[in-house]
Amino acid sequence: MRKVAAILPALLAPLAIGCMPLAALAAESGEEAAKPVKWEQWQADNSIEDTASLQRGARNFMNYCNGCHALKYERYQRMADDLKIPMDVLQKDLVAPGSNALSYITTSLPAADAANWFGKVPPDLSLITRSKGTDYVYRFLKTFYVDPSTPTGSNNLALPGAAMPAVLSDLSGVYEAVYRQDGDQKVFDHFANIVPGSLTGAQYDDFVRDTVNFLDYVGEPSQIERRTIGIWVVLFLLFLTWLTWLLKKEYWKDVH
Repeated sequence: MRKVAAILPALLAPLAIGCMPLAALAAESGEEAAKPVKWEQWQADNSIEDTASLQRGARNFMNYCNGCHALKYERYQRMADDLKIPMDVLQKDLVAPGSNALSYITTSLPAADAANWFGKVPPDLSLITRSKGTDYVYRFLKTFYVDPSTPTGSNNLALPGAAMPAVLSDLSGVYEAVYRQDGDQKVFDHFANIVPGSLTGAQYDDFVRDTVNFLDYVGEPSQIERRTIGIWVVLFLLFLTWLTWLLKKEYWKDVH
């Protein structure tokens, strides 16, 4: 998979590498282990107004996702303009071979090969956050665990039976799902770390949050502008309402 360089100075510094287990997933003490992990309540808490986060998310997507997933509704040029990416950096590090700045962001993975390897073609992610929500994507990327019974050797709490392998396990680490008996049913309790990742728990959380933030932007690139315009429209309507009220008073002032 083609790796891309950093986008702006904020992206030039490499991700700090650590050997700690993913703290958000694996308990580090007996007290924490006694508390079930409520992964269904995890929230992305992303902000598309954070340009630096969007830039890092674009880097993450091109490095780890674009090998299989496309963004067929997003052009490189639009992404560069919105995320304030210099054109020379865009051309050098982001635009795929054979494409140009006006091209849509596609993937180099042939559909036939994808179907053969994964059992299905990886979906286009242009609208994934609009259809599933940012919290869902955030939880999906954080809840992979080892499952020898699946073709990929992994599974996912947010999407059981996911055809996607745990492609981010080198960053997050490898985890085993631990269940507890609740009556006649087995209920998920927590994750146990098997192999540490190259990122700490906080670093991986930030990585996922930036990636989700970028996908949120891609789902509607004009949403920041739309919200800004919406504020002015509401203010104009309030002003117009006030003028209408004054006009009504003027027309009816002599009516008794």
